[in-house]
Amino acid sequence: QVQLVESGGGLVQAGGSLRLSCVASGRTFSSYSMGWFRQAPGQEREFVAVISWSSIRMVYANSVKGRFTISRDNAKNTVYLQMNSLKPEDTAVYYCAAAERSISMSTSGYGYWGQGTQVTVSS
Repeated sequence: QVQLVESGGGLVQAGGSLRLSCVASGRTFSSYSMGWFRQAPGQEREFVAVISWSSIRMVYANSVKGRFTISRDNAKNTVYLQMNSLKPEDTAVYYCAAAERSISMSTSGYGYWGQGTQVTVSS
């Protein structure tokens, strides 16, 4: 089992920045690929970014490429999402997730999820 707890969400003006954190506990964090997803009201949960266990490979959704950066610190069992140049359309609940196998951009590839943290971007 892996438990995930996100933090760092909040209210920010358009153009601002936030850094989300996700702390993992339980089984060996470094063996998991870690992803960030988001879900806006009335919409399906969508992929944002993923990072491999070794940090060698990162993949981003086109909508956040160049603005968001995913990173991880295996010594701290933590994955981060640095969000810059935020837009109102980035408003959503952001979830981190852990995948036992290779990186995935689908929710079905993840077996463990956090409870989510709200990000609201005002115009």
